[in-house]
Amino acid sequence: MKVLVRPLANRPLAGMRLFCFPYAGGGVSVFRDWPASLPDDIEPWAIQLPGREDRLGAPPLNRMGDVLNALVPAIIPNLDRPFAFFGHSMGALVAWSLACSLQRMEAGSPTRLFASGSVPPQARDSAAQYHAGSDEELIEKLRSWRATPEAVLSDPELMTLLLPVIRADLAVIETYRFTGPPLLNCPISVFGGTEDEPAGNATLPRWGELTAGGFDLRMFPGDHFFLHSARTAVLAEICGRLSGASRSS
Repeated sequence: MKVLVRPLANRPLAGMRLFCFPYAGGGVSVFRDWPASLPDDIEPWAIQLPGREDRLGAPPLNRMGDVLNALVPAIIPNLDRPFAFFGHSMGALVAWSLACSLQRMEAGSPTRLFASGSVPPQARDSAAQYHAGSDEELIEKLRSWRATPEAVLSDPELMTLLLPVIRADLAVIETYRFTGPPLLNCPISVFGGTEDEPAGNATLPRWGELTAGGFDLRMFPGDHFFLHSARTAVLAEICGRLSGASRSS
């Protein structure tokens, strides 16, 4: 089985690992350009859930509990040095949930959680059930989110491959229920796009309710995929937040 957690660059002398969690439908390729923009003391890793890219043949996971059950044993062996989590959209919810699980197990805690382009867990709309709609309804929803190129949405063969993964990822998000776990000990840095309506930017400050370790918010120009359009600024912010933690380690 291809591994769920894998390095994007091998930097054995790095003092910090940055684990990156992609948005719904995404895989490790979302972060393929990141190593070149990160300093040598930060080793980037990425999460590759089943059903996408080189794991296309594996059934996708459609519940947060299943995602965590797969990720916890996969990531723990790689927590042998200080680490941070970055997640965008669905990835932020997965990263936060995993950080909570690791803290509860006393298996480690990130030095910082970066929650990007994501409504905080306690503010999510439990009525949204887009994963349960027809293929046509789901394609129209993706079109309204401007999340997928029109050339892809109009290609029946491509959508046959992509829709099961997107549907499963949306099910992970939409069936998730916040139960009020203990506060994280680590600080949370929240990133938002100035034109990102799907993320509900008005709720972003509520991520601060989920940590006892401090909270800050940074807005970037762009829509929901500002992590691509404003990549240089996003990575500079991450590096700035992690550089002190890496040096101290």
